[in-house]
Amino acid sequence: MLWACILLPQLALDGVMRQRDDAAQPLALVSGPTQRRVLQAVNPAARALGLRPGQSLTAAGLLSKDFATAEYEPEQIEHWQQFLAAWAYRFSSQVSLHYPRVLLLEVQSTLGLFGPWPAFEARLRAELTELGFSHRITLAPNPVAARMLANAYDGLAVDDEAALLGTLRRLPIDRLGLPEENAIALKRMGLRQLGQVLGLPRAQLARRFPATVLNHLDALLGQRRLALEFFNPPDFFDQRIELNFDVESHQALLFPLRRLISDLAAYLAGRDAGVQRFTLHLQHAVGEDTLVKVGLLGAERDAGMLFELARGRFEQLQVPRPVQVVRLVAEDLPTFVPSRQELFDQRPQQSQPWEQLRERLRARLGDEALQEVRAHADHRPECAWRLDRPLKGGLLDLAPRRPGWLLPAPQPLVESGLRILAGPERIESGWWDGGDVRRDYYRVQTAAGRQAWAYQTVGEGSELVLQGWF
Repeated sequence: MLWACILLPQLALDGVMRQRDDAAQPLALVSGPTQRRVLQAVNPAARALGLRPGQSLTAAGLLSKDFATAEYEPEQIEHWQQFLAAWAYRFSSQVSLHYPRVLLLEVQSTLGLFGPWPAFEARLRAELTELGFSHRITLAPNPVAARMLANAYDGLAVDDEAALLGTLRRLPIDRLGLPEENAIALKRMGLRQLGQVLGLPRAQLARRFPATVLNHLDALLGQRRLALEFFNPPDFFDQRIELNFDVESHQALLFPLRRLISDLAAYLAGRDAGVQRFTLHLQHAVGEDTLVKVGLLGAERDAGMLFELARGRFEQLQVPRPVQVVRLVAEDLPTFVPSRQELFDQRPQQSQPWEQLRERLRARLGDEALQEVRAHADHRPECAWRLDRPLKGGLLDLAPRRPGWLLPAPQPLVESGLRILAGPERIESGWWDGGDVRRDYYRVQTAAGRQAWAYQTVGEGSELVLQGWF
């Protein structure tokens, strides 16, 4: 087996920065009591000002005033790790959260689907970068080795046991994942690398160190299997973004909206699902939430399309009070079935499938603005179709012998040189509702080459009456 380790070194900081529209602004996460606030993490822009984790907020303020602060929330680390596990579930059914700030993926069984490891790794990195999370990735034959190699390397891929042993022997003691007191004791013995530790008699190590140290080393070398619990994604999506200031315009809500929908699309791809409907909660300082409900006629998961639909709803919205939090909740997540496409798609680049155009029109114009032509069980042409609202999908399937364009009212066909192509077809119907008709229909061609649908009323002469054009 081959295991990929994705180390997420600054998960809390990334989780805050990705919710801000100005990533270049210096930012520091702070924690601790009011009397002694301490910097827990800083972004590159803040580090350039001289700020460092572990500094007091007072000392950081003496260095610079040009940085923003946000509360360091340890529970957000687990939240984002769970979110990224749902994202990684699309690449492997065996995703483990055994280590904090780490995703472990069994990837050997999926290399045939996602390509050789270099291409697979490049895809993982590209998607993590797009999601806004810094990362380090390693590959090894067992999950413990993959995790510990990520302490010292980024991009290292070891795919066989012999090469793994040689690489692990050079691994520094403080990168082995041992408890701090055990790592210090080994260093005091003059040991600097794992190879030196493995050169000691096992009995001596067992006398000097607890059994957990030997068990960890055995798991690192692949001689002892690590029991892992695998992640199972939830059946709903619920995420929120707290805004830095009160927002009164729907235009200012587009950035958090885009981020939330991008996260929803990544989550849906991990579950191989689509979304049928979701609700946006605009939370205010006082009063009830403003709800923006977005419904689709079919399951979708394209981020661009979902954003356009939600933006269409927002443009019709009058925000009653300043918004402090935007929350997206999606509970109806049916299986996603991609629309059937031709192998060689000849559609112009700017054209859209009917399903996407339909949803965009509904979002822009409203649910009742779009209507559908449906067939109706009546032989009379003017009664053989109905407008249906709201739109439910599909179009009227016209028989080849029926025209697609019916005139608002029949009118005499005054044309010379008419040629009859088909007919007559007699229609006698409507006696039960007072609209009794008795007609003989013909498909005729004019001298200009146009094809018309015309009829003669039975018993009323030979004049042709035009009812539609093909």
